[in-house]
Amino acid sequence: MGKSLIAQNLAVYFAQLGKSVVLVDCDPTGANIHTQFGLNALSYPPPIDGPLEELMKSLVPTSVPGLSILPGPHDAIEPPLQLRAGRKSRWLARLRALPCDYMVVDVGPGHSNLALDVMLGADLAICVTVPEPPAIEATYRFMRAAFRRKLRRALVRDRYRLSLVDRTMKEIGRLPSPIELIRSLARVDRTLAELAWAEAHRVHLYLAVNQTRVRTDLELAGWMSTLCKRHYGVALDELGWVEHDDTVWLSVRRRRPLLVDSPTSKAARNIERIARRVVALTAPKQETAEMAPPLMGTGGAPSSLDPPDHYAVLGVGRSSNDEEIRRAFKRQREVYATGGLATTSLLDDSELGNAQARVDEAHDTLLDPVRRRAYDLSTFPEPDAPPLVGAIARPALAAEQLMLQSELAREIGPDTEFSGPLLRKVRESQGIEIVEISSRTKISKAHLVALEEETYDNLPAIVYVRGFVMELAKYLRLDPAQVQRTYLRRMREKNAS
Repeated sequence: MGKSLIAQNLAVYFAQLGKSVVLVDCDPTGANIHTQFGLNALSYPPPIDGPLEELMKSLVPTSVPGLSILPGPHDAIEPPLQLRAGRKSRWLARLRALPCDYMVVDVGPGHSNLALDVMLGADLAICVTVPEPPAIEATYRFMRAAFRRKLRRALVRDRYRLSLVDRTMKEIGRLPSPIELIRSLARVDRTLAELAWAEAHRVHLYLAVNQTRVRTDLELAGWMSTLCKRHYGVALDELGWVEHDDTVWLSVRRRRPLLVDSPTSKAARNIERIARRVVALTAPKQETAEMAPPLMGTGGAPSSLDPPDHYAVLGVGRSSNDEEIRRAFKRQREVYATGGLATTSLLDDSELGNAQARVDEAHDTLLDPVRRRAYDLSTFPEPDAPPLVGAIARPALAAEQLMLQSELAREIGPDTEFSGPLLRKVRESQGIEIVEISSRTKISKAHLVALEEETYDNLPAIVYVRGFVMELAKYLRLDPAQVQRTYLRRMREKNAS
């Protein structure tokens, strides 16, 4: 749910940056992105074969400068054909050949081969879910199907091993998780299991959560990312969330993209942040070859299929203090809570109970100095040996911070006028959430939001605003005097006008 909303508004954001953008409606079950731009439906599919010029003639300009859409055949008499084998490859190659800076493809729901191939072939693949059990179950199923598809494509020329994979899946009796399949393959063919492990390591998708309402909804993407890496062995990195906002359905009824119809709404701000992270992640950078960790341990080293150590269970490092361990334990108890959203369809009751027991055991062991020392000596013979699994990384957030820090280095100087949006940019460049500032400075969340949004009617008397701005500047490690002087001057000028 929400895939089309995020796809169309990502395309609008890129176009507003002055880029040439093509938005492709690749949903075979309900192509309707044209409606959101106030355009008419097509009654014929875009040409699959033929010269590229014919495909370019199917592009429809929108009211957003620089943005064109390639609509699907919404009003076709016959349902669209399912592309197979060579035709699908040619179709995807022709899409890549279209002249544009960004291409956004909405593949629709489900895990058809076309959807899987488009997602696996994308420079950055985004899954969208909502905090509801059916949607979360569908997301995990898509991850399992994506791994199966990638493994089968890697073995397309090796019919013998491909038959081993198919036979193993039939013995399991369902679409298995990557680690479950790899464990079964390791009992039959260790080399094949190593290859499957390497392919699992190459599956890398990003997750956005739509229609969030409460704090646990905001945490859902991070929790699912942790669980997917731990129990599936594949990367599903957190990209962001979109808050529940009535302006979304209002913009749909007006047949206008959200970033055009209500650019200052909560949901629009959330989508802009997701888009900014996409820009940061796709920025040109030096590629580094990332190798999969060895599947089978050698020379006494642990196997990647072994249960994680106590530090990895809590997601902390070996140098963590007691307070960090307590915070990590509280977080993991929320992740593995009975009836929790993040574990929907991922773990059955027995597996969930075992996971909860491992979290409790890790907490009790690491908070007892004697037991912790004995555990470290038995698990890590080398005194300086690193932990098997480090803290959970958030590459989208890290890329966004680097991009914002680079921009701020050029924008902030001795004469900079600090506005609300600039203060928000500084905060986001440091990876700080408003809730964190509120808890430390005792400034209410509503007042902090008003400072950033420059909604002065929601702020108290100026004497209190002066104190708020000073505390905020100190927390963000800015010059309090300069921030206070320029912000209040800007506030007085706007109020006077």
